[in-house]
Amino acid sequence: QVQLVESGGGLVQAGGSLRLSCAASGRTFSSYVMGWFRQAPGKEREFVATINRSGGSTYYADSVKGRFTISRDNAKNTVYLQMNSLKPEDTAVFYCAASRVVGFATAPTDFASWGQGTQVTVSS
Repeated sequence: QVQLVESGGGLVQAGGSLRLSCAASGRTFSSYVMGWFRQAPGKEREFVATINRSGGSTYYADSVKGRFTISRDNAKNTVYLQMNSLKPEDTAVFYCAASRVVGFATAPTDFASWGQGTQVTVSS
């Protein structure tokens, strides 16, 4: 399995931006569909965005569409989540995950490898 390490979280004011990164180990990064999820206190982990193996196709949760952008650099074994126009309700621990499924993966059970998470806090 691939090992994943997230970075880039922090405290930001509403309306601000953050860019999360997720570095993957190994030489097979391009064989994985990658995704971002988040989990707020007392809530279940929810899907945020996913990107296919080549980076040519993406899919977003309605709550972040138009504000967040997922991308990947297979040469650097890294997936990114650019978050703009952040809202207090975006506050959560953000996780990146890797999947071997064919096609898009949006359910947590589709993903076999997870990072440790990075905290994003948006103040009002």
